[in-house]
Amino acid sequence: MNPTTFQQQILDPLLRHFDQNADSDAFFIGGKAYSYRTLLARITAIRTRLHNRNDNSNLLAIILDDHIDTYASILALWFEGLAYVPLHPLQPASRNLNILQQTNTQTLLCTSTGTDLTTQAQQIGINIIQTTTLADPTTPDTTILPADDNSLAYVLFTSGSTGTPKGVCLTRDNLASFVDSFWKTGISIQPNDRCLQAFDLTFDVSIQTFLTALLSGACVCTIPYGQIKYLYAAQLIMEQHISCASMAPSMLTYLKPYFSQLDAKSLKTCILTAEACPIDLLQQWGQCASNADLYDFYGPTEATIYCTYYKYNRNTANPSANGICSIGKPLANIQTLIINEEGQTLPQGEKGELCVAGRQVTPGYWNNPEKNSTSFLSIEHNGTKQTYYRTGDLCQQDPDGNLLYFGRIDQQAKIQGYRVELGEIEYQARQHFAGQNRTAAIAYTDNRGITEIALFVETPSSDTTSLTNHLKNTLPPYMIPSRIICLPNFPLNRSEKIDRTALKLIVTTQNADS
Repeated sequence: MNPTTFQQQILDPLLRHFDQNADSDAFFIGGKAYSYRTLLARITAIRTRLHNRNDNSNLLAIILDDHIDTYASILALWFEGLAYVPLHPLQPASRNLNILQQTNTQTLLCTSTGTDLTTQAQQIGINIIQTTTLADPTTPDTTILPADDNSLAYVLFTSGSTGTPKGVCLTRDNLASFVDSFWKTGISIQPNDRCLQAFDLTFDVSIQTFLTALLSGACVCTIPYGQIKYLYAAQLIMEQHISCASMAPSMLTYLKPYFSQLDAKSLKTCILTAEACPIDLLQQWGQCASNADLYDFYGPTEATIYCTYYKYNRNTANPSANGICSIGKPLANIQTLIINEEGQTLPQGEKGELCVAGRQVTPGYWNNPEKNSTSFLSIEHNGTKQTYYRTGDLCQQDPDGNLLYFGRIDQQAKIQGYRVELGEIEYQARQHFAGQNRTAAIAYTDNRGITEIALFVETPSSDTTSLTNHLKNTLPPYMIPSRIICLPNFPLNRSEKIDRTALKLIVTTQNADS
């Protein structure tokens, strides 16, 4: 039997901890602890209701609240051999309805009704299961219903360039392969660990944060909606003695003024992920979280959460490009290549687009053959032909085999005939501020139809004279931004990355008004 099946990697360990750790905390949500016994009871209650639903679909929707029943719903579906599509309650109801209609979902699980989404869903005939009205059963259900590992585990919808969300299909085999890869990094989580869950459940990193904790019999400590995430995270780290955390660099940037006050000695493992991580930020965080092993994990949704990782070394220089930490080497079940614009494989040391293959890579997008045709390539490498996903990320492999990250391919711009990497401009601006301020360079088209560069700096100050002088001394003339815009706080998207779309809207609006 394959040692990385969904049952062996995920369902069997869960059942073991339901038994062995029944009275231990599985979740800490909104100041309240929930045991593994309680979690199993909620899973069983939901499974009982699923047996009596009115449709035969294998894909059900879940409105993702910060609630024990939300997590129980995900696990209940997996034990039933089913899959889920997540909907965020704070996203526009019209977007969520579009996802429901794209997937032809007939059943929606939620912890409350009467919202705009549930009302509209009922109007188009979708069955609503309010999980909190379901009573705990007298006997827990620990059966595992059969399902092919090539069947879906979940479908995550991400923003589409056409304005219509696109669905990434992840199979049970994809997720099992990820779990196998994750443990092979050497990261260890124990039953006495308390793990931070700081990401929205529509973002795939959240799956790693709660699932790897539960697979280890540990406790998942969540951040409720409506809270200031970085402050709540700091509170949890100190009060709950968080030992394992996955965080976006943006969160650390906001926490940086409080590093001297933050007691993070309980942390033993900390993953930085979701966006490029400045090497100086890792160094500063390492001084605060002095007992923690620090990692930079990278991966698109299409490769099931993460596909490469780098373990930060406190004692030697760490590989970086433009001040951004290396994204390291492939996980165990991932293969990587770097290609040029013609799709040809490039040798080590040459810069190009990172492509990934292996058991973690999605079989494709939901009912989107056009997107599939442009996002996947069949490439023969070392005598083996495989399907590779084109990440759209610009990378280079160093002599030690570590991947250096230079940003998105579409964050390159042609300025006066020169190909410019916006990450280099951002790096030089960060250097001016000694790594204390975030920067973002955006290419835009001015009123004359000419491509220009706007540089955003996260600072309350509006004086840019010294920064401009620094850039003129370190960059060629064609790379000097035509505009420098200071913002007290950068806008972030739901994945906690800098919202470059919002930044571009700011500069194009200013350009139109000028």
